[in-house]
Amino acid sequence: MKSIRISDIAIFSLRLLILCVALVLNPLRAEEISFPLEPESQVSPDSMHGKVLCGYQGWFRSPEDGSNEGWHHWSRNRNRLTPESLTFEMWPEVSELPESSQFETPGFTDRSGKPARLFSSADAATVDLHFQWMQTYGIDGVFLQRFLVNIQRPSFDTVLQNIRTSARKSGRVYAICYDLSGTPADQIYEKLTTDWIRLVDKLKVTQDRQYQYHKEKPVVFLWGLYPDRFDAKIANRLIDFFHENTKYQATVVGGTPWYWRQEKDPEWAIAFRRLDILSPWNVGNVSYQDGKKEASTGYWQKDFEETSINNVEWMPVIYPGFSWKNLKGASGENATIPRRGGKFFWKQFIAAKKTGANMAYVAMFDEVDEATAIFKVTNHPPVEANFVTYEGLPADWYLRLTAKGTKVIRGEAKPQPEIPIEP
Repeated sequence: MKSIRISDIAIFSLRLLILCVALVLNPLRAEEISFPLEPESQVSPDSMHGKVLCGYQGWFRSPEDGSNEGWHHWSRNRNRLTPESLTFEMWPEVSELPESSQFETPGFTDRSGKPARLFSSADAATVDLHFQWMQTYGIDGVFLQRFLVNIQRPSFDTVLQNIRTSARKSGRVYAICYDLSGTPADQIYEKLTTDWIRLVDKLKVTQDRQYQYHKEKPVVFLWGLYPDRFDAKIANRLIDFFHENTKYQATVVGGTPWYWRQEKDPEWAIAFRRLDILSPWNVGNVSYQDGKKEASTGYWQKDFEETSINNVEWMPVIYPGFSWKNLKGASGENATIPRRGGKFFWKQFIAAKKTGANMAYVAMFDEVDEATAIFKVTNHPPVEANFVTYEGLPADWYLRLTAKGTKVIRGEAKPQPEIPIEP
């Protein structure tokens, strides 16, 4: 019989005590109960330094997921998914999901001739699997997109709750990212602050052990701070709200145009330099080298220097490629940015590290609409329409590249010009 050391009993007792206290303070459903992870399995939520977080859209729905939103973000027609109505570019890998979380798509067939299947972000098992992938491959966590224009839809709270549970179980971190796109300017401040107050007071998200903090304040990402969309007074008012010394204060990340330093409006120029972390959106911003599209990163060093002068931190956006032909039709053909087996993606990690960046934003984890996803997609999508694949590379290739790039940003791996891993 194997002997049990006193230290083993003590550790077990401590874990049991921690679990009991956690259940009292934050009760879980029975299916969520699990022992705390080992300390080395938990991503620290204390600082953005050394972090590479992925954008998580979480906006995909199915007619059978209980959300009553039909094929939201899979199709232009929520009631039908057809080759003419689909709006996404990559077919996600769903074979690892439970059968109950795979939703059949009439009219699309897999390699075996059976109805092909998609997922719903409102399904807890789906989000669980995505966070398990992050844990397996060493990805820190996500910025959860919370779209102001859809903030009233109950399913977006469902997705948030799924994220909270999955982050806790997997030891990943998360933070709220408010996407301002499409919201009337006169509604932005009221909608956003009302929602944040509710998340803090009622849902208590900032009390989650895996909610991302920076400089002792919870992180909030404001994406879409674009001068051509609304007045700088709104941006400055939002920054004021989060900088006030109240329980709602936060470290503010701002998603801005890549050309933010050239902004002529003095009020917008001030707003950009009042952010705690500035993250210029670089998706689609390319230059040509040897006839190939490369992400434009030549301006990054000046971005880094300008933010440093103004005591603002800088978080570059890194993305693997781009395509939206199904979303935009023939007019979107020229916008395609080939991935080239990951070379396009990898070069951005190296460029970011050379500037001195100590954090980065990967766009995106699950964005199959514009083909910027890094999670698992199939190389054998249905033949009824045209889809982008990983060019025969393994389904986990970009998860692995993201994990390796994270180590480069942290200084745990040498920044090599060529991809340092094999398929």
